[in-house]
Amino acid sequence: MSNLLFDEYPLIVSAKLAEIIGLNEAIFIQQLHYWIKKDGKERDGKKWIYKSIKEWQEEDFAFWSDSTIKRIISSLNSSGLIEQSNYNKAGFDKTKWYTINYTNLQSVTNRIGQNDLTHGSDCTDGAGQVELTNTRDYTETTTENNNTTLGHTPMTKTEKEKQLRDDFEKLWKLYPKKEDKERAFKAYKKAIGEGVTNKQIQTGIVGYRRQIEIERKERKFVKTGGNWFSGKLWENDFSSFMPQHREAIQPTDVEEHEIVDDNYDWGELDGLHE
Repeated sequence: MSNLLFDEYPLIVSAKLAEIIGLNEAIFIQQLHYWIKKDGKERDGKKWIYKSIKEWQEEDFAFWSDSTIKRIISSLNSSGLIEQSNYNKAGFDKTKWYTINYTNLQSVTNRIGQNDLTHGSDCTDGAGQVELTNTRDYTETTTENNNTTLGHTPMTKTEKEKQLRDDFEKLWKLYPKKEDKERAFKAYKKAIGEGVTNKQIQTGIVGYRRQIEIERKERKFVKTGGNWFSGKLWENDFSSFMPQHREAIQPTDVEEHEIVDDNYDWGELDGLHE
């Protein structure tokens, strides 16, 4: 018997949810749902769980780095699918509390006619079971990414380079300070190779634009595109700058004609690049 198989309960995730919001995000939010059901603490009419990034990594996601967990949390936060707060009695305790915005999650699933994805996969004994069937490759792979995604013919090197450039141009159009473009592209290309998705970068740009707007930053204090992409600043937490009651995953802070289509199926492209 392979030592890669196990008798303990592995993680569980809905293939359809992974298709909608991304595999990493679906894995995290499903595990958060499990802990809320199991050990949730009532605060302000909602059930929350509290964990440090280190605890998430050690207890749930040993296969992810701390930075990847932070990036996933930031992505879900910016999308309005999870919420964070601090109900700790000790002022020095900065451990964050987490809950799921089930209303926003439902609105996402309703848009494609899929209802109540998380509740259908409850597991009462342990963390559940991963069901990675028919999902696109959103995982944190690097050089091991397959060149073939379900239903796709492998792309040539020239085609991949063109696709990378086309995807980057969509994001560059959205970025507020278009300077140092080639440096930004090199950083973007490297990030995609490390498993970052276009969707994550787009969400970060939208969050940063809103921060600039709310803080009324002078242009000289806005980071150039080269610095922003090289610094992987899409990993920052922009949730405090996002509207609290907006429809999930809907970047409302950008003029409509400037938005990289939020319904654009980045998933068809994410995972095709090396």
